[in-house]
Amino acid sequence: MKLVVGLGNPGSRYASTRHNVGFMVVDRLARRWGAAVTKKQCNAQVGGAEYDGERVWLAKPRTFMNLSGEAVSCLLHYYRLLPADLIVVYDERDLPVGKIRLRERGSAGGHRGVASIIQVLGTNEFPRVRIGIGRPVEMDAVDHVLSGFPAEERPLIEDALARAVEAVEDALRDGLVTAMNKING
Repeated sequence: MKLVVGLGNPGSRYASTRHNVGFMVVDRLARRWGAAVTKKQCNAQVGGAEYDGERVWLAKPRTFMNLSGEAVSCLLHYYRLLPADLIVVYDERDLPVGKIRLRERGSAGGHRGVASIIQVLGTNEFPRVRIGIGRPVEMDAVDHVLSGFPAEERPLIEDALARAVEAVEDALRDGLVTAMNKING
C-alpha cells in the first residue's frame, strides 16, 4: 500500500495557484484511476484506488500548506505506512517552470509544507516529486506562490502536470530509482 499526497491550500481562492500544483496532480491521478478524493480523514480529503495491483491512497491535506505534516502523519499512522511508502508532490521555486525532479529524501529547501512534514515525521527520508514553478522576478515569494500561471507559462505547467502524473505512476510501478533515472536523466 502507498500514499500519494499532493500539497496545496484548500479553497477555490487557491485552486489554480502555483502553490497548488500538488493538488492538481492528485486530482489528475484520481480522474485517471477513477478514484473519488472526497473522504474526510485526518484533516485531509482522501480517496483510494488500485494501481498496478497495489492499493494507493490519494490525499490532499486541508490544513493549509504550513501544517501539512499533521495530516500526513495522521494518514501514515492510520494506514500503518512508513515514510518510505509516501510520495509527496509539491511546487518548487528553485526549478524553472515546468521542470520535474524526483528525490528519495532531502531538506525542505525552504518549502514550508515539506518542512512541516519533516518536522512532524522526524525524518526527511520520504520520496517526493517536485514541480518547478520558477522564481519570482518582480514580486515577493509569497505573492509568487499564491499567483496563477500567466498565459505563456500555462503550456509548460500543463505538460509538467502530465509528466508528474507519469512520474508517480513510474515510481509506483517500477520503483523510485527507476523513475528517477527516467525523469531526472
